[in-house]
Amino acid sequence: MIDRGFFDRPAAHVAADLLGMIVTVESGAGLAGGIVVETEAYDGTDPASHSVNGPTIRNAAMFGPPGQAYVYRSYGIHWCLNFVCEAEGFGAAVLIRAIEPTIGLDLMAGRRGLAAIQKLASGPGRLCQALSIEGGHDGLPLDAPPFRLERGAAPPLVVTGPRIGITKGMVTPWRFGWAGSRFLSRRFA
Repeated sequence: MIDRGFFDRPAAHVAADLLGMIVTVESGAGLAGGIVVETEAYDGTDPASHSVNGPTIRNAAMFGPPGQAYVYRSYGIHWCLNFVCEAEGFGAAVLIRAIEPTIGLDLMAGRRGLAAIQKLASGPGRLCQALSIEGGHDGLPLDAPPFRLERGAAPPLVVTGPRIGITKGMVTPWRFGWAGSRFLSRRFA
């Protein structure tokens, strides 16, 4: 199991190193998860980060200790799961954009209302729906239930590129992906 010390580093380093990790979430319905194949890094100096203007009620978890979840609602519709990084007070996190579903496939398919495995958790909103992540997970430690993070196989090649869906800091190549994965939210250029 990955401990909190893993997250006490710059978000871009953590984002790349999360690729290949196995993340699972336990709920009353069972265990679901898979292999992390796509991430994005954000930190307090980044104009695209929720933390750039300091702590608020919404982003408070981002300023907490490394190794906890930062969960927020995007556009008032989709939940997004982030892993808090760096020393407390810095406001850095890694958005988990996509996983390759490997555990609890039927459970995830039921939550998403579809059977196409490639679409179960390819994108932050889909991922949270498949894993049943919501606002109550905000601020929870990643090294205790309902979360579990374990080392998996390192990807043979990591690709980088600009992050998706932002209007500031677009040129920063802090989107990381498992090259050739068919579970990415969007292909890399």
